[in-house]
Amino acid sequence: MIKSTYLIQKGVDQAFVFELIKNFNVSGQLFDDRKRNKIKIFESEGQQVNVKSFKIPNFINKVVYRYFRDSKAKRSFLFANKLQALGIGTPKPLAYFEHTTFFGLLDSYYISEHLAVDLTFRELVEIPDYPEHATILKQFMHFCFELHEKGVEFLDHSPGNTLIVKIAPGQYQFYLVDLNRMQFHTHMPFEMRMKNLSRLTPKKEMVEQMGAFYAEKYIEKSKAEIVERLWFYTREFQQAFARKIRVKQQIKFWK
Repeated sequence: MIKSTYLIQKGVDQAFVFELIKNFNVSGQLFDDRKRNKIKIFESEGQQVNVKSFKIPNFINKVVYRYFRDSKAKRSFLFANKLQALGIGTPKPLAYFEHTTFFGLLDSYYISEHLAVDLTFRELVEIPDYPEHATILKQFMHFCFELHEKGVEFLDHSPGNTLIVKIAPGQYQFYLVDLNRMQFHTHMPFEMRMKNLSRLTPKKEMVEQMGAFYAEKYIEKSKAEIVERLWFYTREFQQAFARKIRVKQQIKFWK
């Protein structure tokens, strides 16, 4: 027997959420179709809603997400609410929904408001002369500092997971997405902070800028110390990532 489990934000129409899930495969505008997950946009009364369908897990994870750990959809919903309570930007969470059987998790969905954005952090990495590049980067690093001060360790802190909205000339707001991997601390030590920022860019000159902007807020270490540790963890991540790619290529070759 298939069981439906869900949490719906107060004020959100339950029937509307059920209809989204029921019609996910046959309606909606495809926004992102990756190997792991699929995102579609739906419209209701002038509001755009973002529905993320998570890939059905393998047999082991089906059991894990059914009995031992919250599903990615549920974690996304709970973490989004926690971020909003902390005053940290993320698209407004509306609901999560999952189907399970005795044998484990089947399909699962995270539903949020769809946010119209101007860019993601990825554009800052790929387009060095992007308008107001330094201004955006500075404000982003101050945002990261506040994130760390509030004890938020965003484990998927990669270029595509920060949405950026221009709210006025020279003023930007930042929103985190892809929220299912997160930890919350009462205090984040220096090394943890630097490691948390290591996935954002491979460019040394950009890392140096980021470190300098972070140092404007974090006064416990010098700018030189911050830049050195941030670059150390960035290189460490890039080397590990390169090794992972080589291993995958070798496996494909021998297949």
